[in-house]
Amino acid sequence: MVLSHLIAKEKCIIAGGEIFKEVFLTLDKTIKFLDFIPDGTKVKANQIICRIKGPLKPILSGERVALNIISHLSGIATFTNEFVVASNGRFKILDTRKTTPLLRKLEKYAVRAGGGYNHRMKLDEMILIKDNHINLYAIRNGIRRTLAIEQLTKKAKRSKNVKIEVEIETAEEAIIAQKAGAHILMFDNARIEEIEKYINIAGRNRPEIEVSGGITIKDLKKLKNLDIDFVSVGKITHSAPAIDFSLEIESSL
Repeated sequence: MVLSHLIAKEKCIIAGGEIFKEVFLTLDKTIKFLDFIPDGTKVKANQIICRIKGPLKPILSGERVALNIISHLSGIATFTNEFVVASNGRFKILDTRKTTPLLRKLEKYAVRAGGGYNHRMKLDEMILIKDNHINLYAIRNGIRRTLAIEQLTKKAKRSKNVKIEVEIETAEEAIIAQKAGAHILMFDNARIEEIEKYINIAGRNRPEIEVSGGITIKDLKKLKNLDIDFVSVGKITHSAPAIDFSLEIESSL
């Protein structure tokens, strides 16, 4: 039997603690975890996250897998929180479906641990009319983008009783999507002037507004002056830096 501890070697927000435990418990049900700091907690560099008591062999066998998981998920939670703090509560930070295959649920959980919110988990949770849908429909039917947006949105309204989000680029497209029945308008890579123009025209009685497209923390400063609802950031899941953790043996029992 040994006593070991998990230490965060840099400041971060913890995420993935239960999965970390499950790795070891899968190998040996007798392993005990003492004073585990819960997910969503901010910790300092070199802070002990928990102590682990159990047989040496399963602890060493599970070490790398467990560390990889908590490092990755805590990295997502920490990176997400940087965006959340920078937003200053003006709008919600959303993730996207740009996640690692087979890890979507865990990565989206880590986003929530960092104070962010989840966009759709899978395709059938929402109808999202994206740029490619609009362009292809316009080409096939020989019509303008604006008319394609109107027709696709109206068709979506008839097909399912779910929220409809439309990806648009200009104030004109936003107004058309709103009149056709869209619940959410996604300004993707749109100029701030176009977003402002739409908000001024639509007023308060409008669909929710999401802004996306390579958003950085620096960009949030410009967006904080806009009356928007969401900012979606793909990089909080696909490009979050892993947090450095270490598992160290303290003593033999």
